[in-house]
Amino acid sequence: MITKLKIIPLGGLGEIGKNMTAIECGSDIIVIDCGMGFPDDDMYGIDIVLPDISYLKSNASKVRGIILTHGHEDHIGAVPYVLKELDVPIYTTPLTAALVELKLEEHDLLYNTQIFTKKTGSSFRLGCFNIEFIHVNHSIPDAVALAIKTPLGTIVHTGDFKIDVTPISGGMIDIARFGQLGNEGVLAMLSDSTNVEKPGHSDSERKVGQGFEKLFMGCDKRIIITTFASNVHRLQQIINVAAKYKRKVAITGRSMENVLRVASVLGYMDIPENVMVDLDKVNKLPRSQVVIISTGSQGEAMSALYRMAFSEHKQIAVDSGDRIIISASAIPGNENTISRVIDELFHKGAEVIYDRHTDLHVSGHASQEEQKMMLALVKPKFFIPVHGEYRMLVKHAELGRIMGVQPRNVVIAENGKVIEITKKSIKCEASVPTGAILVDGSGVGEVGSVVMRDRHRLAEDGMIVVVLPYSANDHKLLAAPEIVTRGFIYVKEAEALMDELRRVAMESVASCEAQRINDYSTIKSKVKNNLSGYLYKTTRRSPMILPVISEV
Repeated sequence: MITKLKIIPLGGLGEIGKNMTAIECGSDIIVIDCGMGFPDDDMYGIDIVLPDISYLKSNASKVRGIILTHGHEDHIGAVPYVLKELDVPIYTTPLTAALVELKLEEHDLLYNTQIFTKKTGSSFRLGCFNIEFIHVNHSIPDAVALAIKTPLGTIVHTGDFKIDVTPISGGMIDIARFGQLGNEGVLAMLSDSTNVEKPGHSDSERKVGQGFEKLFMGCDKRIIITTFASNVHRLQQIINVAAKYKRKVAITGRSMENVLRVASVLGYMDIPENVMVDLDKVNKLPRSQVVIISTGSQGEAMSALYRMAFSEHKQIAVDSGDRIIISASAIPGNENTISRVIDELFHKGAEVIYDRHTDLHVSGHASQEEQKMMLALVKPKFFIPVHGEYRMLVKHAELGRIMGVQPRNVVIAENGKVIEITKKSIKCEASVPTGAILVDGSGVGEVGSVVMRDRHRLAEDGMIVVVLPYSANDHKLLAAPEIVTRGFIYVKEAEALMDELRRVAMESVASCEAQRINDYSTIKSKVKNNLSGYLYKTTRRSPMILPVISEV
């Protein structure tokens, strides 16, 4: 008889991104979401960050499937990488499935993966779990919350949600179903904490359409709009307003082109006839008749907007004849990159509209009053805030207590913590391996803490290579060492320092010879340590030092 279940966050707690949660009951495990994260500014050379799935790999025989709540990168971005390690099926809604298929195709995994498409309101069974998809509002269609029936009771996972009473399409969040579940009794709820610091209600997506109307009206400039590629409702509103003002629309950015194509084929977008044009043709049209929708709302290097800003785009040259609208808010950590792009666009003479106080962007996440309403409807016995930085989880926990959850029944967890739940208690004591797997180009997990530490040193203090010419016959130093520096100091302006470094290196070699040390690794270690000590004492800097012995 099953008396407890485990909820194990593997990502998404204490951070924004790489959302992944395992729920284990008896001999069955289901995984909710499989997201990637963005690298921090000090993760030099890192492209994306993945959750550590060591626990899932060690329990692979128990994993029944991965359930995806919606199609944003922080919920699906890690799928191709995880499926290379785990052979499990995926369960999700039609649009999310189509976006995942695009990713799997790029990684040559599409034909080896089972993807089961489910509609909102439907239920299916995985092991001892019965999972129901519940329609929610978010900044992408086909987003769902989950009602997970277990032998101990029902778990509600809200996914990312908001309450939008005037959505662009798909209807309002299924409030009634959440209320029914609450009346039937909910053992535990995991709820999105992203916007918990914002009081009141989140605005409707329709407000953005009204903002576009104001910016299109009377404008004789070419309009370039950047937004999240996955925000299908935003794309639809831009196209609708462009059609109203007799403008042609072109798309730039591969991810946005893919989303537009998939959403159109599946019927999530209704594109008026003769509105869309190829990007190659926009330069032949009057500027007052053109709208360009672009990727790059987060200032991503090599995105379409980034390339426009830095004059690297092959087809679009930005100048004073452009009105550029940034219809997105900055993901935490991206503020500096976005600012650099905006500055470059201003340098080009473009008009840039980005003020967060304009009606150019609304969040897809619930603010405080909506989170309170969800708590009031579901009435969970146990409450676990998820999807947010640590302060957000703490504030959400406070809301849970305000809304009547017993303080001892509210858990603020961390990635890797095992939350054990019985019908009567909840505790968070044990842990599983967790962390961040770094992707650098095609290398997954090859860059660890040692490599990152070396990259930090190279970025902060540079590098010194000490070339020691040794005789291949008698293993003696033949000449003074050659000193090569990169990112440390300009050699011609520091000849005295270079002379001192040669002296310290030669003294180190002489010390080894006096002690009859012939082992090259020991000699290099001695040279490295002595140079490091000398440099820190004289310059207060710690460059990376690489002694190289060259036999002649």
